[in-house]
Amino acid sequence: MIQGALLIALAALLWATTGIVAKFLFEGSDLQAISLGFLRLVVALPFFFALMVREQAAEYRVARAENRPGARLSGKALLPLLALGVFQAFYQGSYLLAVDLTGAGIATLIALCLAPVLVAIMAAPLLGEKPNLTTIIALIAAIAGTAMLVVSDMDSAGTLRLGGILMAVLAAFVYAGFTLTSRYSSTGAPVFTTAFICFLTAALVLLPVVWLIGGFDGMASLNPGQWLMVVYIGVVPTCIGYLSFFAGMKTTPATLSSIIVTLEPLFVALLAWVFLGEILGWIGVAGAMILTAAVIVASRSSAR
Repeated sequence: MIQGALLIALAALLWATTGIVAKFLFEGSDLQAISLGFLRLVVALPFFFALMVREQAAEYRVARAENRPGARLSGKALLPLLALGVFQAFYQGSYLLAVDLTGAGIATLIALCLAPVLVAIMAAPLLGEKPNLTTIIALIAAIAGTAMLVVSDMDSAGTLRLGGILMAVLAAFVYAGFTLTSRYSSTGAPVFTTAFICFLTAALVLLPVVWLIGGFDGMASLNPGQWLMVVYIGVVPTCIGYLSFFAGMKTTPATLSSIIVTLEPLFVALLAWVFLGEILGWIGVAGAMILTAAVIVASRSSAR
């Protein structure tokens, strides 16, 4: 479980760079949030396809050595993977739109700090995971820390950016569904097969949306340096980050994993301060400390 938790923490760190780079892209070009979500998936797909082929070849060699038929993905196992793709498409759109309408920090704070509470509520009836009292207290503390960070952001921005906040709330609900579905599907399908099917489905869902909103016109405004930013988002936080997440989910309960990824807002806050000049006041710093403590306490409690 410890190794799985560390893999999810690494994914959180890599994901934290997504909002930072995306904010630079939105401010320096006409690229739309939905279009960036689509490009992110397109860039990542060849990597996942290659890894999936390698994974299936290894499985075939093992099956042949053991004189048994190779494992095949059944229709029943495919259904949750397709659901993952739909969740991923909605999350890409809502989260990146929230970043565009507000800031990288506030969008990530709301999207990921609400998700653990939603997962904790739904995990008991759906997955049979009943959080203990320490975990519940940690979740409450995480919400309190998040609220303090939101207040700090309102003070620095001078206004409540409602549209972006609502999109971030939607992203939180979508992410909760993604987390629970990931936990269910990761018990069957191989990691790289899961990732490829998930992102292929998401890209196919977003493709007609990008076309309808004229998103391809915004792509024409990108210069070579901005295309490198797109490639970075597609490779580092997407390929490496999500593969790390899927691998960690195989041995980590859904409730614990959702708490660990709340480290991402802390990483984003630090990166946004360094690269975007988004400054946390004393309330924000205190909220970040409370949030971090909640993650550590909940992780240790669930590991016992």
